[in-house]
Amino acid sequence: MTQAESQQTLRLIHTGQVIVDLVMQIDALPAPGGDVLAHNASFEVGGGFNVMAAARRSGMRVVYPGGHGHGRFGDMARQALAQEGVEIAGPEVADQDTGLCVAIVDASAERTFVSHMGAESVLERHVLNALSVNGNDIVYVSGYSLMLADKGAVLVDWLEDLPSDTRIAFDPGPLVDAIDAALLERMLAVVSIWTSNRAEALRFADTDDFNAAFDLIIARLRTGALVIVRDGALGCHLRVGEKTEHVPGFAVKAVDSNGAGDAHAGVFLAVLASGAEARTAARRANAAAAIAVTRYGPATAPDAAEIDAFMASVA
Repeated sequence: MTQAESQQTLRLIHTGQVIVDLVMQIDALPAPGGDVLAHNASFEVGGGFNVMAAARRSGMRVVYPGGHGHGRFGDMARQALAQEGVEIAGPEVADQDTGLCVAIVDASAERTFVSHMGAESVLERHVLNALSVNGNDIVYVSGYSLMLADKGAVLVDWLEDLPSDTRIAFDPGPLVDAIDAALLERMLAVVSIWTSNRAEALRFADTDDFNAAFDLIIARLRTGALVIVRDGALGCHLRVGEKTEHVPGFAVKAVDSNGAGDAHAGVFLAVLASGAEARTAARRANAAAAIAVTRYGPATAPDAAEIDAFMASVA
């Protein structure tokens, strides 16, 4: 079986939220009560879609079991998922549309979000059960899902019933310190892959000491979990077993950081699923994120050929 064929037999089951981003580019955020004019604005499908698109573009089979809305934004979400070849397993929710996120990108390429959830908050246990998840799959969980009481409860109950060899990847997100403590503990007990950025790791550990945060993450997860923490232009930090290492990033001129972390996570999991070592997956993920920040928009992950060409150009 070739590597490409192997990836297509493995699935990324993404249990997060596909929403629509209203992306606006500005020079700087206004003071409270103020106003600024955006250079441009556009509607883009984002949220969990960014991770799924990144994984698909690196050859992995992807399934989305979450809800999608009945309306303009739901139509946009379904069209984008279909164009990327993502399998839609979840329901169209009849009484609400897909949610919206206002994503504001300033001149430093930093982004600020304001989100409103919609049909993507729906996650049904019978849909999850029908996926027949096994040890060949990677289940992706977003911390945003745990912020939604009904969805979080359904999700964690299901995760605890999965076969013990199922790989469960957890992206805690920027609101990790606001997740219900009991639900978070149950989540951490089943996580085999942690993927976050540096700020999220520090927030989770409630410390300014990165090394201490990294150690705490490892201590809170089950034995043998893989931990990868993104660190912007510096690349990422990786822990596999007893070994911790820094995987350097790539120097590029960044114009928009929106979606770069998602590109990193999706490519990392896709390459890992192909059977590659974690360090190899991390380096390709660093390259994907570097390419992504040179492009405007949320779902800017490159495909495998683009990553190959980029890495060859900097070798």
